[in-house]
Amino acid sequence: MLSDDEKPNYETFRDCLEGLVIQKLAIRPAKTRRRRPAKGSKNAIKPVEVSKEAEEEPTGNDAAELGEFVDVQLRRKHSESEANVNADSLTTKYLATEIFTSLAPELRTLSYAAVQNDAALRAKYEEPLPTSTLESILSPLPISVVDSLSSYGLLPATADLSRFLGPVLSDYVTSTTTALQEYAPQTRRASACEICDRDWIPLTYHHLIPRAVHAKVLKRGWHEEWELNKVAWLCRACHSMVHGIASNEELAKEWFSVERLREREDVQKWAGWAGRVRWKTR
Repeated sequence: MLSDDEKPNYETFRDCLEGLVIQKLAIRPAKTRRRRPAKGSKNAIKPVEVSKEAEEEPTGNDAAELGEFVDVQLRRKHSESEANVNADSLTTKYLATEIFTSLAPELRTLSYAAVQNDAALRAKYEEPLPTSTLESILSPLPISVVDSLSSYGLLPATADLSRFLGPVLSDYVTSTTTALQEYAPQTRRASACEICDRDWIPLTYHHLIPRAVHAKVLKRGWHEEWELNKVAWLCRACHSMVHGIASNEELAKEWFSVERLREREDVQKWAGWAGRVRWKTR
């Protein structure tokens, strides 16, 4: 049973595993080779000459039969494709659950915040992951995982498990320990205001922990130093509203995330009103 802290990481791990599973289970249509009759053979099938008019104007019955045949084939192909996708999804879910629940607790709850607060943890899962670390991570996996990978045709008998799952684990570690967008404003720009959701007006970024109180925040231990650059992209109206509902100290201590801000009743009412306003800046 996954805890609430583990569920987001499980979904991330499953996404990382899914790409590999789908790639390995991809069905490639077999190439068919036409048999050519031997040159000069008496049994060779001679081509039938068809008039140009017959090629351009098929009979009504032929056209109808061809259309029905194509429709049936398309439906069959769609059904087979859908079945393959469902099978791949079930395979991925089963394997992801088996593997993820066998990982160490620190790996199941790995996050950007966790590695920032624990230097040893950060060093342990620093990319690229060495072979010794991969083997240590995978050693607790039950034998059923290897059997399942083999039965699904994902893991050849001669393949090394750490080499096979290494890219998946590396993608997972990178995804969970990379700085969130709110910590790296220079790397992205939101497409809409994170309070009122309007996407047609200019945005500014709001320091969720106001810069004016950074020294006090660190002195009193409200947040870690690496958290000071957290930002939210807001329109000018919402930016002003946020600074109007609380002091810098209150914002830093209580309202230091978009999620917390949006939980406030006054912010929800403002967002509902502002979202309906269609003004534009000059």
